Amino acid sequence: MKRLILTILWVVPCGAGVSAAAEESLPVFTDVTEEAGIHCKHSFGDMELSNIVEGTGAGAMFFDYNGDGWLDIYLPNGCWRWDVNDNRGRILRGKLTNRLYRNNGDGTFTDVTDQAGVGDRGFGFGCSAADFDGDGDLDLYVLNYGPNVFYRNNGDGTFTDISAESGLADDRWSLSAPWFDYDGDGDLDVYVANYLEYDGGKFRDFYPAAGYPGPLSYPGQADALYRNNGDGTFTEVTQEAGVYQPDGRAMSATVADLDNDGRLDIYVPNDAMQNWFYRNLGNGRFSEEGLILGLAFGEGGQGVSSMGPAVGDVDRDGRLDVFIPDMGYSCLMVNRGEYFEDRTASSGLALVCGQYTGWGGLVLDYDNDGYLDIFVANGNAHHEYTEEDVLMRNDGRGHFIDVARLSGEYFRHKYVGRGATYGDYDNDGDLDILVVNLNDSPRLLRNDGGNRNNWLTLELKLPNGKSDAIGARVVLEAGSLRQVCDLIPVTGYLSQADPRVHFGLGPATRAERIEVRWPDGSTTERTNVAANRILKIVQQEP
Repeated sequence: MKRLILTILWVVPCGAGVSAAAEESLPVFTDVTEEAGIHCKHSFGDMELSNIVEGTGAGAMFFDYNGDGWLDIYLPNGCWRWDVNDNRGRILRGKLTNRLYRNNGDGTFTDVTDQAGVGDRGFGFGCSAADFDGDGDLDLYVLNYGPNVFYRNNGDGTFTDISAESGLADDRWSLSAPWFDYDGDGDLDVYVANYLEYDGGKFRDFYPAAGYPGPLSYPGQADALYRNNGDGTFTEVTQEAGVYQPDGRAMSATVADLDNDGRLDIYVPNDAMQNWFYRNLGNGRFSEEGLILGLAFGEGGQGVSSMGPAVGDVDRDGRLDVFIPDMGYSCLMVNRGEYFEDRTASSGLALVCGQYTGWGGLVLDYDNDGYLDIFVANGNAHHEYTEEDVLMRNDGRGHFIDVARLSGEYFRHKYVGRGATYGDYDNDGDLDILVVNLNDSPRLLRNDGGNRNNWLTLELKLPNGKSDAIGARVVLEAGSLRQVCDLIPVTGYLSQADPRVHFGLGPATRAERIEVRWPDGSTTERTNVAANRILKIVQQEP
């Protein structure tokens, strides 16, 4: 019925639909997992899904760990633990590891997990990467049920485990870790989103049809903010920074300058309770203002089990908006300056997303028309029941149109989706998608046709020419569009995306103006920049 209704809408001349010509020219996503050499499978360490730890799934990451200009892939995995899994799963003990795939630059990947030394055998969920020590290469942080693992990149294709000495071996159940310089001292700090305190299966008072107890059956956990000391170590500053909440159930976190004041704020969606927005006050402290701004709850005021937040200026008004998949209708919170307006229903998203259980949400311009579209990986929360994924195209007039049936064979299949991320892994100018499926193979989806429109990708580097300028803001003007984007790779559910800032330009063959506001507040301007290339911009020394 959903497809029939949308088809009727498309033929209304004045409606927010897709014309016949547009249908013919839409990009498609091709599942290239096998031919790309991604031969692995996610596991929750058991034969049958039986608790909330197993059902939470994992994310994924695109990052260039060896600095060769091609995006590599990191995939966390589960493991067998006596305090989580059933005895039947013991045959998996010691056999499950995370995976690192090196991009060969020809559309294929090679598994280099062992030689790189990053095959952690803990119960992995999320991952992020950042150059915490300023040496020009990306270090790797793995979020676990149990102690987290932090790897320093040695710059020669290998990593060294520095979890204990760095102070980042948080032993709570961690899911997500965005990096940013919260205190303005020039190095990257990290916010760790922690979930809840699982009891090893002791609590059994639940509705059997649900499969297992939900998140409110367990105490929450406090998130943690770690300050980079500049000497290879970190200090937890959660309470003194004003971001301490002892009973949270964070499902992911992201940072962005949501109030346009030049400082990076923190947004934390929680499971089955209110979400938090921490406004950066600029003095090393934050103020929690989610309820005031309309970011605390979903439509109707209910806690809707929010998943991973994705940030982008969907209406091109110069303010960053927030999209959050959930177990209801999902939430599109449009930034009105003094508050955020829930536009989920009026934008057309509720009609489609309300049929599924949303997890990995992406806000990306997959067709390079200059407007941000939405992808959601879906899957049942308590059972291995498969669901379709969602692709919604932004029509540029405040509405999203379901184009999944027009976008490739992949969307005709169902999975138990969890994390998702995006990146231009083949450097052809359009954004590809990587989806993690519970207890199943990941799916690498190559974007075929997104580069028929013009595009521009920016590599923003600090003065050393190698380190990503995390937290930089870009304003790009091309034709009639003015686009705004913050360089924050950690986005969505348990995942991290391409750190390069990607812009679709539509028919425009150049950008009239690009302004980069660097993390220290200084700016760089470029004018009359030709389209269809990857442009590196390096911050000048002060």
